[in-house]
Amino acid sequence: MRTGAPGRVRRRAVAAVAIALVVAVTVYVNAPVVGAWWYAWRYGLDADTLPTAPAFAEGDRVLVVSPHPDDEALCCGGAIQQALAAGAGVWIVHLTSGDGFELDAMTVERTLRPRGAPLVNLGRMRMEEARASAAVLGVPDEHVWFLGFPDRGLREVFRHYWSEPYRSPYTGRTFVPYPTARTPGLPFTGENLVAEVAAVLDAIDPTVVLAPTPLDAHPDHRAAGELLLLLLLERDQLDRAWWWIVHGDPQWPLPKGFHPRATLFPPLRAARLPWHRLDLERSEVAVKLAAIRAHATQILWMRRYLEAFARRNELFSPVPLPRAWIPDERSTR
Repeated sequence: MRTGAPGRVRRRAVAAVAIALVVAVTVYVNAPVVGAWWYAWRYGLDADTLPTAPAFAEGDRVLVVSPHPDDEALCCGGAIQQALAAGAGVWIVHLTSGDGFELDAMTVERTLRPRGAPLVNLGRMRMEEARASAAVLGVPDEHVWFLGFPDRGLREVFRHYWSEPYRSPYTGRTFVPYPTARTPGLPFTGENLVAEVAAVLDAIDPTVVLAPTPLDAHPDHRAAGELLLLLLLERDQLDRAWWWIVHGDPQWPLPKGFHPRATLFPPLRAARLPWHRLDLERSEVAVKLAAIRAHATQILWMRRYLEAFARRNELFSPVPLPRAWIPDERSTR
């Protein structure tokens, strides 16, 4: 009997290790979802109880304002598909070409200190990725416009360089360096930035504008939202805008990674906005994911973050800021 005791102990030890491994794997696999559930419960964040966003209609002219290539797919990949399916026209305007992302340039250009030409080249690559992403969503190439203003510099240009050109610390340029941009060679001034966006609004005359809320954590997004708020107020067209957010809390969106049946609940930093939920079909989520993945240089570094936006809903607010509340008297589009 004694000779069998060590064998039983070993078997029990092996069983205990196996059980521990199963528990560890189970926790690892499910912890992101549990963490997301706890975060949403802790702060009272929910998507399922939100009102449904108005539908698009045939004849709508939808303008998606994207601070960087990839924002259009993250915020609005589902909305773009539904607008096109309803018979609306969709245009996308990229305010920058994403040429300030040094980690991308380090990988693409194989250099430790990317500055100047390597980052301009990155901007060209990201513009091509944006065109590919738009094609996945069904947006015609001639409806994809680029202004070419400096990535990570929109806030400075808009607020502090009204007439004097701003020099990008990344590309080293003081003007739009892209031949395929709307106005190549245009100096980086606030006056020019406002005039370019105003010209886009004039050319498209959108009935629906999808723009970043000024509550977004990214300075470029905040500047873009403030600029659109200014222009739409001047035109008495604020009721045409629906506002979205991409850079919310540091933890948001939760869980990270591709979870197509999970909901995208509002981030805590913008929880006071009257969010509406745009529900997506599984096929629409799949197309949105493909459009996100078309931004290949971004996927290299931020796959789990970017793919976390491919959920069963998107979020839009009829007002940009809590203090800018307007009565919700919109007719269904």
